[in-house]
Amino acid sequence: MKRILLPILFLLGFSVSAQKNLSPRKLYPGLFEQVQLEGIYPDGKSFPDALPKKSPVEIMKDYQLQKNAKDFNLKHFVEENFLAPESHNVNYVSDIPAGIEKHLDTLWTVLKRNPDVTGGYQTSLIPLPNAYIVPGGRFREIYYWDSYFTMLGLKEAGKKVLIKNMVDNFAWLIRNYGFIPNGNRTYYLTRSQPPFFSLMVQLLAEGDPSVKISDYSEVLEKEYAFWMKGTENLQKGKAINHVVKLNDGTVLNRYYDAGAVPREESYAEDLRSVQKTRQAKPDFYRNVRSAAESGWDFSTRWFADGKTFGQIITTDLIPVDLNGLLYNLESVIAIAYKQKGDAAKAKLFSAKAIKRKQAILKYCWNPSLKFFTDYNWKKQQQSKQLTLAATSSLFFKIASNAQAAAVIEKIQSDFLKKGGLLTTLNKSGEQWDNPNAWAPLQWISIAGLRNYGNNKLADTISDRWIDLNVKVFKETGKLMEKYDASAPKSLGGGGEYLLQDGFGWTNGVLLKLLSVRAK
Repeated sequence: MKRILLPILFLLGFSVSAQKNLSPRKLYPGLFEQVQLEGIYPDGKSFPDALPKKSPVEIMKDYQLQKNAKDFNLKHFVEENFLAPESHNVNYVSDIPAGIEKHLDTLWTVLKRNPDVTGGYQTSLIPLPNAYIVPGGRFREIYYWDSYFTMLGLKEAGKKVLIKNMVDNFAWLIRNYGFIPNGNRTYYLTRSQPPFFSLMVQLLAEGDPSVKISDYSEVLEKEYAFWMKGTENLQKGKAINHVVKLNDGTVLNRYYDAGAVPREESYAEDLRSVQKTRQAKPDFYRNVRSAAESGWDFSTRWFADGKTFGQIITTDLIPVDLNGLLYNLESVIAIAYKQKGDAAKAKLFSAKAIKRKQAILKYCWNPSLKFFTDYNWKKQQQSKQLTLAATSSLFFKIASNAQAAAVIEKIQSDFLKKGGLLTTLNKSGEQWDNPNAWAPLQWISIAGLRNYGNNKLADTISDRWIDLNVKVFKETGKLMEKYDASAPKSLGGGGEYLLQDGFGWTNGVLLKLLSVRAK
């Protein structure tokens, strides 16, 4: 009997272990698709985040037994077997007369999640060992690039322990998964987000002798390996994963989701969108997912004709801002090795950073437009799309003084509006397009301008952004995910879901700008 039971127990244990990272669509095949397509929840992200009342195996067994019955009611079945997820700030009511700074201070508590408790029935949440801040609204989990901008405000609020907790959560994800996913959900395990981890480590170490960048050298290099995977055997003029090797042997990076199926959190939307493209379905889905990895989901920046969603070509583009982030990562890894006394490795990564900077200047500086743009590696030409991503070249001090002056001139003449800076110049209805403005891009632009000594324009943008945030707060009692930069009191719009409030990175950037203005 022992000889029979042991293999069975081993297989059961293996089965449970293998299942822990399965996404909802894999846990609930058939049921998942039916729930999403019939719109049982108004938001496509709700069912992937739902909390099961019993094990997925039991739920699927009951579903198979009941689904073909004449009186089967899908909505009733879902309500019996799942709890709908809650928005993290759903019950929070702001005290407007107390002022925006009091509101910001209170929001850190509202948006904070304590270390995730393991156990219970399996959900899509990947439990994290330390406390963290979520953006708010439908975004109930930690998000990768959001968190850097949230940390800017946490630092001003003196919440260094929470910053370290979040950095350590990301380090834990890198150690356990080899990269930082879009968010800590199993359905995000096919992609990352803009790699801001090196900037988080720099922020944590700033002015604190107890923290060294070298403390995180192992995970910094492991994240770098994720973004560079496949480089070794890549032929010229080809791409694999996140890596592109151009015809002259230059290596740069692109966004690339490992999946080529509809996103689980936007399943019905993707099935509708694929009807509007001539691309092969797997290619289209990968381009959509890769745009989601960029954080700019969605924008005409990724569309071949600058206007049509069906012509999304994210994986054909080498983004200027992504490569700026990887330039920073290479530079920070070099600093880490210098701190460890490993001169050879420090020199190696410094050389990588210098080479990437030269490549960004060669391929992403558009001399005819006098602006930094993305590079289409398949067509071997620069994109004609003008976007606020150009200011990343100032943020990372990549641009020459002359290039910076040209970028600044266009920012002032074309992008600057009453409420701050537009994301792009195209009005498309997509949320990362005109007239919408986003906190992270305001900060990158403002900081970039200061790097090149243009404090006057930096102050103008900062003042307009603060004023817009404050005016909307006084009317609504909320801080929003995005705003309309063209109008003095307007909320942002467009995109696949309703405007969210909370909101992590808006709070962080606003608090940072208020602090800078007060000095």
